Amino acid sequence: MNVEIREARSEDSAKIVELIAGLGHAMLESDVRKRIEQLGRSDIPQIVAIADGAVVGFCGLHLMTVIYRPKPVGRITILAVAEAYRGRGVGRALVNEAEVRLRGAGCGHMELTSNERLEEAHAFYRHLGFDQTSRRFARILN
Repeated sequence: MNVEIREARSEDSAKIVELIAGLGHAMLESDVRKRIEQLGRSDIPQIVAIADGAVVGFCGLHLMTVIYRPKPVGRITILAVAEAYRGRGVGRALVNEAEVRLRGAGCGHMELTSNERLEEAHAFYRHLGFDQTSRRFARILN
């Protein structure tokens, strides 16, 4: 299967909403469109995977400067692949492109977070060489 990776565009928003919903997050297309446009102006735009003429995967990227690392940290903030395309190299292609872009932005470290319930995703990340190094804790701010 041929997979093309490119920067996300506002017209991809509806499909990105579907992919994100597959992870249990409800989003409005208008909100995703606005964020895609906003993030597209940054040094690290979001990326999508195209196969069979359609968006079949999405990867969110973020660049952070932290006090405890000598180089910026690149983070995969979300990775979603359409169920019919899982196990076919789409996720690997997105992670590989994320690494290229984050390395190109000067990052010395790449990390990601994953919901504890996504055990298959954890196995996939370990297979790609990621180590579980910490736990993430979160709190909603009102």
